[in-house]
Amino acid sequence: MSVEKKKFECSALPKGWQREEVIRKSGISAGKVDVYYYSPNGKKFRSKPQLARYLGDALDLATFDFRSGKINSLLLRKNKKQRGTQFDYSWVDFSRGVRNDASLVPPIRQTASIFKQPVTVYKTQEGKVKADFKHGAQEKPKQLFWEKRLEGLRACDLDGFEFDAMELPRALRAVGPHVGEETLLQSVATALHVSTQPVTGQTGSRSALEKNPGVFLNPDQPLVQAVAVADEDIKRQEERVATARKKLQDALKRFVA
Repeated sequence: MSVEKKKFECSALPKGWQREEVIRKSGISAGKVDVYYYSPNGKKFRSKPQLARYLGDALDLATFDFRSGKINSLLLRKNKKQRGTQFDYSWVDFSRGVRNDASLVPPIRQTASIFKQPVTVYKTQEGKVKADFKHGAQEKPKQLFWEKRLEGLRACDLDGFEFDAMELPRALRAVGPHVGEETLLQSVATALHVSTQPVTGQTGSRSALEKNPGVFLNPDQPLVQAVAVADEDIKRQEERVATARKKLQDALKRFVA
């Protein structure tokens, strides 16, 4: 696969860190840009969780945008005392990703042991709190857009390399503010795996969902517009599966021979 690589100094990270953009030039994913980071000693990082594990407590990445390599100003606290100040990273050993100054290590909470103290157990005491069944069993409300908490998380192999993201059909369109294909895939996969009812997508009108998705969104359905699956679509997919199985069978025969 043909790619184009560009590497820059990352000003949001300490001196010596570099950010690399790999632009895919061919294939189905042509035009997609993969972002990587390199430490001063040349170690490569493919995701924000890997970068955070490496740096540990040496650097707070809560406001760091992994894709753009910049600090997200919307997440910064407006503290006048911190404006115009320069952070001193001299105490940080970025080759190991840990703090060297013992005075900066957070204290460990000390609690008294209760295991050696006598405990009296009362088994006949009745509880004073009674459940209110006046209006039936109360269900916990479902959180909207909870799938966005999974953004930036991908499966990795044993060597720590991320698997490529799955490309969805064009007919599947996301619903909700700033909901991309990654969040859409997680939402649909969760619905197919745990939902006990048919997955139809959001049946509300597109204009209503775009105007106020928090009101018109159905929490029991994934974050995708309603999609109708016809018999032709099912037949076409079955043909694709049969073709893939035939290719796999031929490949196994050549391998055994």
